[in-house]
Formats: sequence, structure tokens, C-alpha cells
Amino acid sequence: MNQLSFFSADSVAPEVADLSGLLAGPGQLVAAADRARVSVVVDAQWRADAIAELIEDAGLVAELTHSDEGRPLVRTGSVAELAVLAVRWTKGAVKAVPAGWVPGPRALRAWTLASGRAEGDGDRFVLGLDPHAPETHAVLAQSLMRAGIAPTMFGTRGANPGLRIVGHRRLLRLVENIGEPPDHQEARAAWPRV
Repeated sequence: MNQLSFFSADSVAPEVADLSGLLAGPGQLVAAADRARVSVVVDAQWRADAIAELIEDAGLVAELTHSDEGRPLVRTGSVAELAVLAVRWTKGAVKAVPAGWVPGPRALRAWTLASGRAEGDGDRFVLGLDPHAPETHAVLAQSLMRAGIAPTMFGTRGANPGLRIVGHRRLLRLVENIGEPPDHQEARAAWPRV
């Protein structure tokens, strides 16, 4: 039986800032005037469903659809509640990690839902990065270190970059933060194990 940490995503009240975890991964942000929209294309429907639930828990409406390539896509509406997130996560028209950002438990959960995957025999875990925003990769590695989880960056010049987390203590710290996987067989297989 697992005992969740006091700082687990399951014990923290949802808020709009949690969606920053989607932006740490492959999520995209579109801002116009005093409104913004967050969207993310994922590789499985369970991910889209869980992200939609996270968006709705934060008090926003989630839309589930498919990308032009037929992959699951989840997005918010273009709303004023996301304007602050847009200002913090953009530099000009480019996605940028806010200075000093430390992902909280629910942001880590969002990141895991969007692009996390177990590797090997479950002794490694990867948080995916946005291949279209390589300038964010090193900053996100530092952000994860500030959260107490030291990763190794890989694939920064490839199509599938990520931050690899190895070691029992690091994986335990991640699991304590993100909570239990969604109730889906594929989710349980993709979730970090300790």
C-alpha cells in the first residue's frame, strides 16, 4: 500500500497555474489581448481525458478533439483566467519558462499526464520536453532540480527530447508529488514505479 505525501497532487487544491505543467511539456499557449488558450496534443486518449479532468478541476472548460494527424488534443477555451499564465510563459511570441519556476505537485502531475513515460523495467522515468522549444530544456532541468528531483537531459537536438529521472529516491520523490495514476491500464504502465 502506498502512502501519499502531504505534498501530493491529490492533497493540493487545483488552480489555473497547474496548467504550467502542460507548458513544461509539449503544451502550447496562444494569447490574444487579455485572453489565452492552452492546448496539448498527446499520444493516448487516457492522457487527454485525465488532462481534461485537471483543466476542469482548475475551474475551466476543457475541449477534447483530435489534431490534424488524428492524435488526441485537449484544450481550454480562450479565457481571461489564463492571461497571467500567458504573460509568465512567453517571451515575445515564444514559449519561455518563467525565471525561478518550480513545478508544484499538480503542475508535475500535468507534465506527467502530458508526456511522462516509464522506461526500462520501471527503474527510469522520462518527462517529455517540447521539441519546438529547445531553449526551455536546460531551464526546465533546473526547475525540476529546484523541486528536489535531479534529472538527466537527453535528445535535445532530436524529435523526442526529455528529462530522465533515475534512482529510487528521485522516483519516490516524483511519485509522492504526482499521486496515483488515472484508473486506466495504459496509465498505470506509463506511470513511474518505485
